[in-house]
Formats: sequence, structure tokens, C-alpha cells
Amino acid sequence: MSTILITNAAVIGGIMLLLWAVSVLKRDVSIVDLFWGPGFGVVALVTRSVSGARSLPTELLCWLTCIWAVRLGLYLAWRNHGRPEDYRYRQMRERRGKSFWLSSLFIVFALQGAVMWIVSLPLQVGISAVDHPHSWLMIPGVLSWMIGFFFEAVGDWQLARFRANPENKGQLLCTGVWKLTRHPNYFGDFAIWWGLFLIAASSGAVWWTIISPLLMTFFLRYVSGVTLLEKSLSTSKPGYAEYAARTNAFFPWPPRQADPHGVGDQH
Repeated sequence: MSTILITNAAVIGGIMLLLWAVSVLKRDVSIVDLFWGPGFGVVALVTRSVSGARSLPTELLCWLTCIWAVRLGLYLAWRNHGRPEDYRYRQMRERRGKSFWLSSLFIVFALQGAVMWIVSLPLQVGISAVDHPHSWLMIPGVLSWMIGFFFEAVGDWQLARFRANPENKGQLLCTGVWKLTRHPNYFGDFAIWWGLFLIAASSGAVWWTIISPLLMTFFLRYVSGVTLLEKSLSTSKPGYAEYAARTNAFFPWPPRQADPHGVGDQH
């Protein structure tokens, strides 16, 4: 097991170092976000290759991770094509001035690499498992993954389609899955990681790997997800207070009152 953990740490570290070098040349740190999903796919495939373990739970864990990783990576690459550096990184660049090219290696790339390694622990432990004492957990795990993938993929698709219509500029998307939750993609990510943890547990992953979905839940709810986005949306989007009053922020639920006709661009 230690070989797998060390190998993945080295692979993630090497990729992050390469991405950092590219970001310095391009003066765009946003490229680190494009690797977030695909990075877990790389970890899954490296673990599968190094461990050699093969069973239904381990194969599901590997390939469901890869499916999610490819979809998210392609979507973010398409969405961010031609866009300037994300405003969060621009603010960091302005605060740190000329030293940002070096400090970004630690405060952006090394930090994200460390988080990726921790979050991927169920993948590293689960895919390499040879014993499957709780295989029944595979069923709720797959169901949770499917629910999460649906909300994340459909939410992104509906938002992209809404944005493509010039008539919707400045409006709020309140239909489809966005009628059930203000952040279907964040909820989807939440359900996917809890599903992957349960599948890993079904293949014998140790209990402490629960740190992965707990950490993802914390980030999605209180750090880089809902909380951060809500601060900007509440002041920048007309009608957002009314939308928030009737629609759950995270967990899907029918609206508290009938929607008015209406109305996008949450992200």
C-alpha cells in the first residue's frame, strides 16, 4: 500500500510541477482547475496498474472515476477556452505582485496537489484491495454516484444551453435541476464522492478514508463552493434573493412556492 501512496504522490507532484511551469509561461494559473477532474482519473489508472488487483468493486471504482474525470475535464476545457485567468487567481496575482510566479507553486499547485492526494485516498486504497468484506456497499455507492453524475452533468448542460441564448443574458436559470437546488453541480460532486467512498468501502478500504468525502463536503459547502459563489451572486444577480428564498442551496428539494416565469447564469 505504501508503494501505491508514494507512487501517486510522485505522479501528482510531477504533473503539478509541469502545470506550474506552463502557467508561468502563459501567465494563467487557471489551468490548474482543468486538471482537477482528470487528475483523479490518472490516480485511478496508476493505482490499477501498480496494484494489479482486479474485481468488480475495484473495476467499478476505477472506471466510474475515469468517466467522471473525463466528462468534467472536457467540460471545463470547453467552458474556459478563450477566457482570461479566473478572478480568484487575478486577485492573488495583484496582491503578491512580482513574486506570484514563484508563490503560486506553493499556494496554488502544491496545495491542490496535496488536497488531490488526500481526496483520492479511497481510490488508492479501494482499487488496490484484494479482500471485499462489505461488497453489499457497492450498490448504494453506485446509486449515489449515478445520482451525483446526473445532477452534475445535467446541471452543466442546462446552464451551458441557457447561456448560449442571448435573450437570457443577466437572467437566472430557475428551471430543470436548477429548480430543485441552486447548485446542482456542487451537490452532484458531493454525491459522486460519497458514492466512490462507499464503493471503496465495499472493496475493503479502511474506515479512515472517509476523510475524502468529508473534506470534499466541507470544500463544496463552505470554502470554494456554495459559500464563495453565493457571496457574489447575492449582490450581482437581480432577483437572486427571491430565487434563494424558494430554492434549496444544496440538497435538491421541490421549491417552497411556485416559480415565476423565468429566469441564468449562476456561474
